[in-house]
Amino acid sequence: MNGADSVLDILYEREGAFVRPDELAAAVSVTRERLNDILASLCGEGFSIDASPAHGVRLVRPAPLNAHLIERQLGTRRVGRHAICFGQVASTSDVAFDSARQADADGLVVLAEYQRKGRGRMGRRWLSPPGKNLLMSVLLVESDRVLPYEALTIAADLSVAQGLEAACGVACRIKWPNDVTLDGEKLAGVLVERRLLGGASTTVVGIGVNLGASPPRDAVDAPATNLALHTDDPIERVELARAILRRLDDAIERIASCRLDEIHDAWMSRCGMVHQRLRVQCKGLTYVGTVLDVSPLEGLVLSCDDGRHVHLPAESSTVVL
Repeated sequence: MNGADSVLDILYEREGAFVRPDELAAAVSVTRERLNDILASLCGEGFSIDASPAHGVRLVRPAPLNAHLIERQLGTRRVGRHAICFGQVASTSDVAFDSARQADADGLVVLAEYQRKGRGRMGRRWLSPPGKNLLMSVLLVESDRVLPYEALTIAADLSVAQGLEAACGVACRIKWPNDVTLDGEKLAGVLVERRLLGGASTTVVGIGVNLGASPPRDAVDAPATNLALHTDDPIERVELARAILRRLDDAIERIASCRLDEIHDAWMSRCGMVHQRLRVQCKGLTYVGTVLDVSPLEGLVLSCDDGRHVHLPAESSTVVL
């Protein structure tokens, strides 16, 4: 760990409290001059640091997205072993796919303050202003056993909902196939994409969470909200990202070890769609009926009005409002 990371660790762990410069310099074994250079460098990276002659220095929280803060002591097996953060990209998922051929890329997390061409399902755009929300993608290079698409989609939804509850204290619901909702409005979404690259099946899980802003109602097909409208507490994007990544890592382990019933039960406990009547479009056809279940392997189980029971895959289905 370099000196800048060590200084950042101490300031971050103090949670906004002041630290005397001599104490900070001694803790990381640098001179006061070198400490001043490090603090200036952190400010150049977007961190806000207050300095007081009487009290010392402190990191203003919430902190900006930072790869080191996300990786440190994350404790995951696979997801988040490496992270990279950008100010602006075309798409975090595109960067993740482009990284797949690099050595040890599996589990890479790509985050950005802004996406010029963020995307959602069915060719829709994901709209998010700079610096307001959480935008990240997780790369899974699956050279051996490919994780089931349906299971991974509901696992990602579940992980986002659980992470929001753990880090921000909000109880979210889940709407098939890929939405996380709060008070009936969309708060977050996931997009699972899969490509064959270099002979290996490569999957990217894209995650977008509306924290400080949500798209205008005339720009989306369903009401959206953002977390700032529901809480007065500061939103630590670093801690939310870590909470989601830990739960996604755990869910992927459960899928890989064929514990799909655990994913299913946890997902269904947050979903109120069972026994609801829905109209669903899938591969050019429209199905109308009552929801019986959501299968981790076969998608939405619908009892159609014409008496048929159908399984509709998340990848090619959308609920018609």
